[in-house]
Amino acid sequence: MAVAFARCFSSADGRRVLDHLRSLTIERRLPVDVSEAALRHIEGQRHLVASIHALVAAGRKPNPQAQGV
Repeated sequence: MAVAFARCFSSADGRRVLDHLRSLTIERRLPVDVSEAALRHIEGQRHLVASIHALVAAGRKPNPQAQGV
């Protein structure tokens, strides 16, 4: 699955989409008076985007088993 994520997000458009998702979630700052529900919602979004980033990174690493090593 990680390789599929890496292929999906390796193009210029894919990187652009990831950057956009990151700016909407991980880099977003909430006001200090944010509700608990809103905080939980954004944390769920952040977790999803972080998971996508992790899968992309894992898919870009060389896989010795796939190369017969």
